[in-house]
Amino acid sequence: MAERLLYAARATFESARRIDRAAAGERLHRLHGHSFLARLRCAVAPPGVQAAAAPASFRGAEIDTLRQHLQACVAPLDYQLLNEHLALPTDEGLARWIRARAGLPGVDAVGIQSTRCQGVDLDADDRAHVWRRYEFEAAHRLPNVAPEHKCGRMHGHGFAVILHAAVTSGAQAIEGAVLDRLWHPLQQILHQACLNDVAGLENPTSERIAAWIWERIRPQLPALRWVTVYETASCGAHFDGASYRIWKELGLDSAVRLQNAPAGDGRRRIHGHSYRLRLHLAAPLDAVYGWTIDFGDVKELFSPVFERLDHHPLHELPEVADAGAAAIARWVRRQAADSLPQLERIDLYETPGCGVILAWGQQLPALPL
Repeated sequence: MAERLLYAARATFESARRIDRAAAGERLHRLHGHSFLARLRCAVAPPGVQAAAAPASFRGAEIDTLRQHLQACVAPLDYQLLNEHLALPTDEGLARWIRARAGLPGVDAVGIQSTRCQGVDLDADDRAHVWRRYEFEAAHRLPNVAPEHKCGRMHGHGFAVILHAAVTSGAQAIEGAVLDRLWHPLQQILHQACLNDVAGLENPTSERIAAWIWERIRPQLPALRWVTVYETASCGAHFDGASYRIWKELGLDSAVRLQNAPAGDGRRRIHGHSYRLRLHLAAPLDAVYGWTIDFGDVKELFSPVFERLDHHPLHELPEVADAGAAAIARWVRRQAADSLPQLERIDLYETPGCGVILAWGQQLPALPL
């Protein structure tokens, strides 16, 4: 599949709203407010050609340019009553308002997150997907791993699950309530349980948990598109009814310099970020182990690349120079190609939600940040 490079940015705003179409007495009908988070992802032109979306003043400035543009887009909504700006100020309505106001070509996705646990994403085809996040505390062990593998011991996690569903036009609140209703009986089974004792989860990897949830919700909700399971804050799995994908996230405390920045611009100096690097991988499910790839193996196999990134000046990497996050992501792909052939996407965030996404595999759901 052809490589795609996306710039990603996020912006926040504080607003009040009421959903007038909600039934009288429902809490959505009352005036309430949120700390909203808007997300925007834009496709860019091939290397050496100026970005089609979010033109930047110099090479490497694209992320900051897009972030500033998005912040300007949502500024009229900050500390406002959204009903005075939008006829229907649902999360979906806000996402569509921002997409229209941004006025950028090559938009891949627009998202609105109204709370930590809910939001809506518009994809490149302008289709809306509502998502809900749920959490449960549980123990498990993986019975088929080698005796020395730490996951063979009984241990526990604070799991999180995200259900992603297609939205019927104008029905966001209905879909959210349906997801809540369908999740509730599964929460009763999974929370404060040993997952190995749950029928169908005798080998409870993240992948198998995602499939177990899919099998119980999809028959009741054909609009379900993805199930995402966080085993920890830095790793998890997706399932769409046919394919499994996992991700592993790593932190990099590294320096960078954008020498193409104009004189007086702070980005011309050596500075740095606490980068978040997210590796997405796809492979068939192993019939014995119940995973696509062991999270620990991903970390170990990627370790030689990680050691060249963490606590290093990234602008000194070969073929990176002063080109910024996009060049770093491409460098990571080249370095990891042999050891991690299952790799199909790399996310590199300079700050939360602001960075680049380099993908050459199937489109994946956006993960809330």
